[in-house]
Amino acid sequence: MDQPTVSHTSELLSDMPTTLTNCDREPIHIPGAVQPYGFLLCLDERTQRVVQASENTQALLGIPANELVGAGLEQLLPPTHLAELHALWPTLTEAPRLLGVQLHHTPNQPFYKLIVHRYDGLLWAEFEPVASNDPSVVDLGTLNTVLSQMLSATTVLDFCQHAVEQVRSITGFDRVAMYRFAADESGEVVAEAKRPDLDPWLGLHYPATDIPQQARAMYLKNWLRFIPDASYRPAALVPVRNPTTGRPPDMTYAVLRSVSPIHLEYLHNMGSAATMTISVIREGKLWGMITCHHLTPLLVSYELRELCLFIGKTFSALLPTKEQQDLHVYQLHIQKTQTRLFDQMNSSANFVAGLYQHPTTLLDVFACSGAAICFEGELLTLGTTPTPDQIQDVVAWLHQHATEDVFYTDSYARLNPAGVAIRATASGILAITLAQETNDYILWFRPEQLQTVTWAGRTQKVETKADGQIFLSPRQSFEAWKQTVENTAAAWQPLEIEAAQEIRLHIADIRLKIFNELQARATSLSRLNAELERSNDELDSFAYVASHDLKEPLRGIHNYSIFLLEDYADRLDAEGVSKLQTLVRLSQRMEALIESLLQISRVGRLDLTLVPTNMNELVTGVLELLAPRLEQTHTTVVVADALPTVLADPIRLGEVFNNLITNAMRYSNDSEKYITIGMASDTLPNFPAPEQFDVFFVRDQGIGIDPKHHENIFKIFKRLHAQDKYGGGTGAGLAIAKKMIEKHGGKLWVESVLGKGATFYFSLPKAL
Repeated sequence: MDQPTVSHTSELLSDMPTTLTNCDREPIHIPGAVQPYGFLLCLDERTQRVVQASENTQALLGIPANELVGAGLEQLLPPTHLAELHALWPTLTEAPRLLGVQLHHTPNQPFYKLIVHRYDGLLWAEFEPVASNDPSVVDLGTLNTVLSQMLSATTVLDFCQHAVEQVRSITGFDRVAMYRFAADESGEVVAEAKRPDLDPWLGLHYPATDIPQQARAMYLKNWLRFIPDASYRPAALVPVRNPTTGRPPDMTYAVLRSVSPIHLEYLHNMGSAATMTISVIREGKLWGMITCHHLTPLLVSYELRELCLFIGKTFSALLPTKEQQDLHVYQLHIQKTQTRLFDQMNSSANFVAGLYQHPTTLLDVFACSGAAICFEGELLTLGTTPTPDQIQDVVAWLHQHATEDVFYTDSYARLNPAGVAIRATASGILAITLAQETNDYILWFRPEQLQTVTWAGRTQKVETKADGQIFLSPRQSFEAWKQTVENTAAAWQPLEIEAAQEIRLHIADIRLKIFNELQARATSLSRLNAELERSNDELDSFAYVASHDLKEPLRGIHNYSIFLLEDYADRLDAEGVSKLQTLVRLSQRMEALIESLLQISRVGRLDLTLVPTNMNELVTGVLELLAPRLEQTHTTVVVADALPTVLADPIRLGEVFNNLITNAMRYSNDSEKYITIGMASDTLPNFPAPEQFDVFFVRDQGIGIDPKHHENIFKIFKRLHAQDKYGGGTGAGLAIAKKMIEKHGGKLWVESVLGKGATFYFSLPKAL
């Protein structure tokens, strides 16, 4: 099915002056005039008689145009050329054919090149004078060199540079530039060959409106456009309208076709007196143009223009290959960087460290200016990024608005007005989510395009209007382009988005692997813990049975030793008596140790009897039992606070207080001792959750404990002093007390400085 034809012009404007307000609809294919460096004749296809002629024939041939209308070419050409043309007419298409002719009816006129083609129901004959200083046509050897250099280019930019250098070398233009279109049809100069004294245009950007749509359509049909003198005055056709069709003829393929006056003014403002433009077409679309400029009028021969056209078409044909090479190189770079990152993540204890702590980082994966890692509440940045607060704002916005795993935009400000503040560093954002519910993201940033463009003319004064008329210029075009791309970064390519997704999936695999390993480790620890509990139970059982059974024979040894001393001491010498006394002391010591072991094993095996326990009454009862020893050691005990009622086993808790108070009495060198019992403030550094625990303390002013022993004193049979100092003891009391508190679900700890007393704290759950 035929596709509808899209027209960008209005033929109603053909008789109207072209202005800035209607130039975008100007019918540039039917100007009704030619550039006057040559002349044109339109012949009727059937009669081969001239129906229209350019009015400059008078100046170039001495024959008025109206005299040529209705005549044949025999007025100008010798019979040999006429015969050649007659043979050629039937085979002509819109593709131009070149002939060389001498106009025998115009003495002293130069040799002309005759370019003929067929289009719009006419036979077109265009005559270009041959300049006496025409450069010679490039030979095949030069052409081979040109092609070899173009083929050897490894990147698109190198390819562009080779092309513009060759075109300039062939034509002699002051400046030849490669102009590449973006997706929005704006353009950028990506390669340039010029006279050394000219200002560079490399990197300049132009808005899409600089080239109207009808001109773009024309560039697709006619690959080469040549204007040897931009100051020319057009030579109108006589008559302007084709007598047969009643309209100006379609001059799409005419070499001499006159151009828009607005375009000529544009060239004038650029300082260009002669231009040539060669289309670069990729897959049927205008990819860019090779544009040539000269400061003075310059007539380039048709043969050399044809050679440049050959370069343009060759460039267009090879362009997909060069772009594929660029893409392939970038793809290899991404894959190589990805592989390094993956290796680093796999070999790091913390996979996040593998993303930024090695020579290869997240920043190296894509062409970007900065990157950030938001993971488990921490924020890490690489390169140039927004501030941490601004990144957190971006993450919050992503959490609310971006539900997909991979988010990308080349204009964050277009989606979120707050993004204007970070456009200099993050107009473009590519983000992958690691866990959206916890705001875990990895982000890459690209700056606004304006931040990356260097334009030689930006500091120059911008001319906008003069006498009410707008003057087009590269500077103003740049300003117009700037308005269209503000807050916009270079777009993210599909392969970059795909690579980001791969990184996300790899991180997800690592996290799943870590989760599985932790789960397996938890299962193993649970099993080991069960085995340990069973072993502890068995050990408690063994300790209980062993200590219980050992007490009986040990008591017998002790008793019989006493009997020996009582009944036979007078029969033994002093050494014998001393040995029996030592035996008695050792049996007593062993009995105390066995009793301690029995108690600690009993704590592990006993079941608590939890009842509401008034701690004031409990402490009072303990102090009554210890009253003789308190009096004997001159110890004063003060209960500083009103103690609460807790759910506890009063007997076991009484043993804890008994033990702590006894220790406080024992480990002091003072003749008068003071002990304080009370409730700890919840401002205590090690205080557990106040809403869940009550914390009690027993504080003395004794010898204190070096901090390095704060953990050791709770180990069974661990003593810090000689056995005969501070009243002896087995070293099991604190271990038993600690175990009892832990049995209640609390914990027991000490805070002390050597020589400045000690405070023992223990916590009890408010509800068991």
